[in-house]
Amino acid sequence: MAMEDSLRSLREFDINDLDFDNVGTWPGPIKVIVCLLLLVLVLVGGYYYHIKDLQAQLASEESKETKLKQEFEEKAFKAANLDAYRKQMVEMEESFGALVSQLPSDTEVPGLLEDITNKGLQNGLAINQIDLQNEVAREFYVELPISIVARGSYHDLGAFVSGMAGLPRIVTLHDFTISAPSTNTNELSMSITAKTYRYKDGGA
Repeated sequence: MAMEDSLRSLREFDINDLDFDNVGTWPGPIKVIVCLLLLVLVLVGGYYYHIKDLQAQLASEESKETKLKQEFEEKAFKAANLDAYRKQMVEMEESFGALVSQLPSDTEVPGLLEDITNKGLQNGLAINQIDLQNEVAREFYVELPISIVARGSYHDLGAFVSGMAGLPRIVTLHDFTISAPSTNTNELSMSITAKTYRYKDGGA
C-alpha cells in the first residue's frame, strides 16, 4: 500500500506546486529524488575540485621531474668527462704558469727598457724619451706604464710597433699619437705608452 500511495502521489504531483519554503510537505518520492540530485551534485563538485588540485599537483611534479632529469644529465655528462676536465685543468695551469713567466719581475724592468730601446734603434728610430710611470695595482697583477717618445719615418715607426710583439716579455701599446714637426716624412714624432706587467704576489 505504501508503494502504491507513493506512486500515486508522484503521478498526481505537479512540479509547479513545489514550495521551497515548506520542503516538509513535499511528497516522499520527490524528497528522495531531490536528495539524490543534491548528493550527485556534491559528489561531482567535490570530485571536480579534487581532480583539479591533483592535476595542478601532477603538473608541478612533472615540472620537477623535468628539472631533475636535466640536472641528472648535466651531472652525468660532467662525471663522464671528469678525466677530460682534469686534463684540461692541468693544461690551463701549465698555460697560466707560462703566461706568468712572461711577466717581468722588478729586477727585469731595466733589461726590458734596454730591449725596447734596442728595438727602436734596430728600426732606425731615435728614442727621445723613455720613462717609467707609477705602477697601477690590479686584482691579479701590477701594471707598469712606460712613456716612450721616438722619432723616425712612418715606416720605421710601424716596424717598431710591430717589433714590440716579438719581445720576450708581455708588452702592450696604448694611447699613441703621431705628429709631423715639418713636411719631412722622415721626421715624424710618435708618443706612445707601453705597458708591461708583473704578477701580483701576496706582498704586492
